[in-house]
Amino acid sequence: MAYPPRGYPPRRPPRIRENVNEAIRAREVRAIFPDGSVEIMPTPAAIRRAQELGLDLICIAPTAEPPVAKAMDWGQWQYELKKKQHEAKKKQHVIQVKELKFRPNTDDHDYDFKKTHAIRFLKEGNRVKAVVQFRGREIAHVDLGRKLLLRFAEDLKDIGAVEGSPRLEGRNAHVIISPVKSGKEKEKEKPPKPAAPPPVQ
Repeated sequence: MAYPPRGYPPRRPPRIRENVNEAIRAREVRAIFPDGSVEIMPTPAAIRRAQELGLDLICIAPTAEPPVAKAMDWGQWQYELKKKQHEAKKKQHVIQVKELKFRPNTDDHDYDFKKTHAIRFLKEGNRVKAVVQFRGREIAHVDLGRKLLLRFAEDLKDIGAVEGSPRLEGRNAHVIISPVKSGKEKEKEKPPKPAAPPPVQ
């Protein structure tokens, strides 16, 4: 019976930490140390100083001139980086188009039910596409569908703005409503007022 050669399976080489310690390729860096000191110095010297403190030298801005490197614990840096990415992902909101379907003869109960949904969608920052579907001979009553869409847009005017007038495509008529920004959001987007000039002496 043949035995596998000694040292089998082969060990994987240690993973190289990109932009950390010896993997930093720049000749010199702007090194930041825990005491708040900042110094432009040769990369090997910065690595030695970080290691004397029991830390790693991590290049946090490789495209800067010179690159910015910080002396800190690599594990702690990875944790903080993942935490920031997680927070950014939570704040990111992808605008979706929520579709609500009606019939030309939709009753008031169904209409109010869908209007409630539309209000929630718009408050969440999504767009609403209201669609009236015509079946069979209902296509002869396009005006009913158009009136329903205009009524729907009017009922949502405080929180939604209509993108154009109702459109007929095939056997469907639709209108798209976008959320209206609140007064607070508009205030945030306004550029700051320029400072008043000093009084003339």
